[in-house]
Amino acid sequence: MADSTPPPSRTDGTGLIAIDPWLEPHADALRHRFQRYQAMRQRILDAEGSLAQFSHGHLYFGLNRGERDGQPGVWYREWAPGAIALSLVGDFNGWNRYSTPLHKDQFGVWSRFFPDAEFADRLTHGSRLKVHVHSAIGPRDRMPAYIRRAVCDPKTLDFSGQYWNPPQPYAWRHPTPTPRGNLRIYEAHVGMATEEQRIGTYREFTTQVLPRIAKAGYNAVQLMAIQEHPYYGSFGYQVSSFYAASSRFGTPEELKELIDTAHGLGLRVLLDLVHSHAVKNLNEGLNLFDGTDYQYFHAGGRGQHPAWDSLCFDYAKWEVLRFLLSNVHFWLEEYHFDGFRFDGVTSMMYLDHGLGHPFLSYPDYLPPHVDEDAIVYLQLANELTHTLRPDALTIAEDVSGMIGLARPLAEGGLGFDYRLAMGVPDYWIKLLRHQKDEDWNLGALCGMLMNRRPGERHVAYAESHDQALVGDKTIAMWLMDADIYYHMVKGSQNLVIDRGVALHKMIRLITFALGGEAYLNFMGNEFGHPEWIDFPREGNGFSYKYARRQWSLVDDPLLRYHALGAFDRAMVQLDVDYNLLAQTPTERLQVHEDNKLLFCRRGPLVIAFNFHPHKSYTDYRVGVPDATDYKLVLNTDDMWFGGHGEVVSGQVYPHQRVAWDDRPQSIQVYIPARTALVLAPL
Repeated sequence: MADSTPPPSRTDGTGLIAIDPWLEPHADALRHRFQRYQAMRQRILDAEGSLAQFSHGHLYFGLNRGERDGQPGVWYREWAPGAIALSLVGDFNGWNRYSTPLHKDQFGVWSRFFPDAEFADRLTHGSRLKVHVHSAIGPRDRMPAYIRRAVCDPKTLDFSGQYWNPPQPYAWRHPTPTPRGNLRIYEAHVGMATEEQRIGTYREFTTQVLPRIAKAGYNAVQLMAIQEHPYYGSFGYQVSSFYAASSRFGTPEELKELIDTAHGLGLRVLLDLVHSHAVKNLNEGLNLFDGTDYQYFHAGGRGQHPAWDSLCFDYAKWEVLRFLLSNVHFWLEEYHFDGFRFDGVTSMMYLDHGLGHPFLSYPDYLPPHVDEDAIVYLQLANELTHTLRPDALTIAEDVSGMIGLARPLAEGGLGFDYRLAMGVPDYWIKLLRHQKDEDWNLGALCGMLMNRRPGERHVAYAESHDQALVGDKTIAMWLMDADIYYHMVKGSQNLVIDRGVALHKMIRLITFALGGEAYLNFMGNEFGHPEWIDFPREGNGFSYKYARRQWSLVDDPLLRYHALGAFDRAMVQLDVDYNLLAQTPTERLQVHEDNKLLFCRRGPLVIAFNFHPHKSYTDYRVGVPDATDYKLVLNTDDMWFGGHGEVVSGQVYPHQRVAWDDRPQSIQVYIPARTALVLAPL
C-alpha cells in the first residue's frame, strides 16, 4: 500500500526534512544515505535491466526445468566460489557422491544439466537430494541454498532437500483481495494453532483457524515460522532454508491452499520474513557452505550475532543481495503472499545490532553507527516489493526509531509502509510488573501511546508473541495469574478476576484507539489465553502443553474467555464502522490523575476511561469536540463482555452549550469504575 502523501520538492534524499525540520543539520548524511541506495540501484539496473530481473535468482539457481541444445531437462546451479568441487547426490543416483559432478564458471557458479532422456525416471518430483561440497573444511553433504522443500527424517533427524515439481501445479481459485479498511493483523503460528499437544498443519489452520480470524474482524493474517528452520523451538527465527516452506506443517500446495482460502475470506496474508540473520548449522544451513566464513556472511566476529548465536549477512555482496531480493520475489510470486513483516530490522541496521544502544539523538541513526549496506538492502527490498505488487504491505520490526523508516524512498526514507510500535507492549509490561493500576500516570500513558514519528504509520499492539514467550507473561497472566485457572466461570466471585477482565479490555481498547494506524493481536490473546508459550525442548521434557491454543475456552459461553473474545470483536468493529485507525486528530480531552479519569478523541469519537479501582462517577462533565449529541457505541462493562451492565446500552448523551475543557459544548456521563466508554456523534 503506497503512501499517498505527495513527495516533497527535494529529490536528493533530504525530503524527510520537510516533515521533521530538526533533521536539517543532518542533510549531508541523508544525501549520503540516498546516494548509496541510488548507486547500488543503478549498478543493478546497468547489469540486469531491472530489480525484478535481478531478483530472479530462484529461477536460475537451485533446481529448475530448462533445456540445453534443445533437449529438455533440469538445471542445477549453486554459487560456491570458495569450494573445490561440487556434485549433486540423492535418490536419483543412489547417493553416489562422485557420479554427477558439477562444473564451475568464472563467477564461482557450479552447474550441471540433467537431461530428461537420462534422468526423467530418476530425478522425479519428491526425489531426495543434497549437494556434496568439497572445500577447505573437507567434504560434506549440504542443503542446496535455493532448495524449495526440505524434509527431516523422523529417525535420524537429518534434513535433506526434495526436488519439488508436482505434475499438477496448484490452481489458484481466488484473486488477491482488494485492500479494504485499515490494517488489522492477526499474528499466528501454524504449528501451535491446534488444541492438541502436537504440531498443527497448514490444512488444519485453513479449515479451523482462518474462519475464526475472519469472524473476529481481522483483515490480515501474519504467519510466523514459515521459512524452514531445523529447531522448532526457535519460533522460526533460526532459518536454514530460506526458500522452503516448513515441511513440518505440510506441503507447499497445502500452504498455497491456506493462502488461497484466506484470500477467499477477504484476508491478506503477510509473511514474517527473516533476513536479519541465519542459523549457524552446517548440515541444514548456509554456514561455511563453500568452506569460507565470508561467502554469505561477514567474516570473523562481525559475522557472529552476539545475542542470537546466529550469523549476520554481508549485504554488500552482489550474490547475497540477489539471494535475499530473489527471496522477496519468490514468496510474492510463488505463494501469493501479500507482503512482509521484516524481522529484526534494528539488528540489521546498526553495527552493534542496537544492543544496549540508547538512541538519544539523531546522530545515533547515522554513520558511523549504522550498517549502510543493510539499509540499502532494505530500501531495495521495499522498492522491489512495491514494484512487483503495488498493493503489498511491508512492516518493519524496529525498536530504535530509525529516521524515515516508514517514509517513501523518494524522500530519502527506507520505504516501509508501517513500523511496529514496539515501545507500547514494553510500556505495558513495565506498568504491570512494577505498578498497581491505581498508581498509573494516565497523562504519561496517553502521551506514550500518541508519541510516534509524524507522517509514519505505526502498528499498535498491547502484546505479540514476544510478550507471551516463556520467561515473560501475557497481559492476562500478569493481571490474573493463578486465579485464571479457577475462577473464569461466569458468575464466579473473585476480585482478582473481576479486576483482570476489566483491565484486559481497557488496556486493549486504549492501545487500539490511540496507539497507531494499524493494530496487531497474537493468536489467542484476544480472549486472554492463559499461560505462556514454550515449545518442546529438553528443559520441559519436550512437552507441547504450552505450544498450542485452547480454542475450547473461547468457544464455551459459560467462561469469561468467551466474553473477552466477544469484546475484541466489538472493539475491532469500531474500525469497520468508524474508520477509527485512520482518523485524525488524536488528542487528549481531559485527564484527572486523582480520579483516574482520561478522556480522549480519535477523529469524531470520544473515548472515556475510568481506571479508578472502585470510584464511579455520575453526571461527570467533559468538553466534546462537536456540538451534537453523542451515542454510546461500545461499553467495556456490558454484561456480554463480562462486565456488570451498569450503563444502558446505546444510551444517548445530549450535548449542552456549557463550555468545558476549552470547548464551547459538553456532555455529562455516568462512568463506572474500571470501565471505558466509546461515544460517537449523532
